[in-house]
Amino acid sequence: MPPLQFDEQLILDVIDRVVHRTFRMDFNWDWPGGVAFYGVAEAYEATKNPHYIELLKGWIDEKLEDGLPKLSVNGVSIGHALISVYKATGEQVYLDVAIQLADYLKNDAERFAEGIFQHTVNSETYNFPQQAWVDTMMMAGYFLIRMGNLLGRSDYLEDGLRQYHGHEELLQDPDTNLYYHGWDHIQQSHMSAIFWARGNAWAALTMAKSFDEVPVTHPSFMIIEGSMRDQLSSLVRLQSDNGMWHTVLTDPASYEETSGSCGIATALLSRGTLYNKYIQRSIDGILKQIKEDGSVMGVSAGTAVMDDADGYKGVSCKRVQGWGQGLALAFLAELLRSRTRQFS
Repeated sequence: MPPLQFDEQLILDVIDRVVHRTFRMDFNWDWPGGVAFYGVAEAYEATKNPHYIELLKGWIDEKLEDGLPKLSVNGVSIGHALISVYKATGEQVYLDVAIQLADYLKNDAERFAEGIFQHTVNSETYNFPQQAWVDTMMMAGYFLIRMGNLLGRSDYLEDGLRQYHGHEELLQDPDTNLYYHGWDHIQQSHMSAIFWARGNAWAALTMAKSFDEVPVTHPSFMIIEGSMRDQLSSLVRLQSDNGMWHTVLTDPASYEETSGSCGIATALLSRGTLYNKYIQRSIDGILKQIKEDGSVMGVSAGTAVMDDADGYKGVSCKRVQGWGQGLALAFLAELLRSRTRQFS
């Protein structure tokens, strides 16, 4: 497979613009900032630009002055940034707060079935009893795996893996190998049963990232590898000629969506050169969605499990969103790492 072709300096410049545009947005302690700042942390890891960690540290320090809000499964996603700032600075306060988030998940988060987290958000208005959403693999499952690896805590690691395996069992379709958005355990259904692009990105990206955290000798390693392998082999066959994926993956009439495309393309990079043809298309398609000021466009707004395909197709993609910024940064950072691996 031909090597990927891209201008490394251009990618560095785009990353810088996206990072600085992200910090011109306002976030609470919740998942939009959690994903945005995960991307900033990934940008730091790929570029070693200390300014990115300084920006993250400044935001976290300001929020910690107010204390932690009421936590939710989605809200602990800020923990990804806490891990990165702790590793970069060595300052214990960031690890201590990350442990508070992990202990919330371990001891207090609502669960159902075999210990699967119920999807919860930082809102008293919205309640999703005994529902599993694929988002949780990113927000909470991957966070626990990272904490388990960082601290040598098998309880965190195994709970994170329980979320991966439980969500695979409930959400991965055995025929298409794509992930449904959600599962209602009370109704025993996938509700609208839609294969949503960003949902599949949450699953694919976090499974790909887990290979740096889970020992190859752990039985879960090959279970996750098999799930992701089969999912990616389906996803590449749904890529548009523009290098993007449609928000309803199986509906070419639905709009091409940037955040899902970034997450999927990030996961494809984990497979070495196998998918270079598809990644090359994604580089071109994704860069076209990033404005000169670093705004990532074509990103669907926050999306519940909608009633039907038309519901997903009707979600606005007009505004700049934190998760769009973060997933774009995750892709661009992984792209830079691929060049390092290529010459190492």
